[in-house]
Amino acid sequence: MTEQFYVGIDQDQNEGLTHLGRIVRDAWVFGILPETETCVGWSGAQMQSLYEKVHSAWEPYAHLPSRLPDELRARHNRLYTQAIASAKGKGWDAELQDDD
Repeated sequence: MTEQFYVGIDQDQNEGLTHLGRIVRDAWVFGILPETETCVGWSGAQMQSLYEKVHSAWEPYAHLPSRLPDELRARHNRLYTQAIASAKGKGWDAELQDDD
């Protein structure tokens, strides 16, 4: 079986609004990664390690953006607002479909 590698948030579907893309974006929010790091070519093990760091960073805030301190909440809002606007501009529809 061949190991799969992450395509990078800038090549991910729907402007990275996928489970892996959200991990990368949240890592940016918390300063775990610089916003220039797209994680292109990262292995599953690397992405799992990043997920664990991001999960731990979210724990004090109950995984809710509304509970983030002002600076982190503003960064979260900026990053996600940009991604959502860009994805919608390219035809992304946030509504769940029957097969979602």
